[in-house]
Amino acid sequence: MRTYKNLSGDSGVLAYDLGPDFITVKFLDGVKYRYSYACPGKLFVERMKQLATAGKGLSTYISVNVREKYEAKL
Repeated sequence: MRTYKNLSGDSGVLAYDLGPDFITVKFLDGVKYRYSYACPGKLFVERMKQLATAGKGLSTYISVNVREKYEAKL
């Protein structure tokens, strides 16, 4: 997994992994969630990928727009 840059300094995201149709996000508590084109959908996943690589806004985006819409808890 790649370390999340956390440019805001207060993110709940620790790391992430990108795939062609998914993103896996590891939070500070160590729990990982997979978000995919299947759930919550392509537009959400692609935006999450952009935010992950930018290093800012991913945790907020998930909590506001995605919430419990994940494909799997890993």
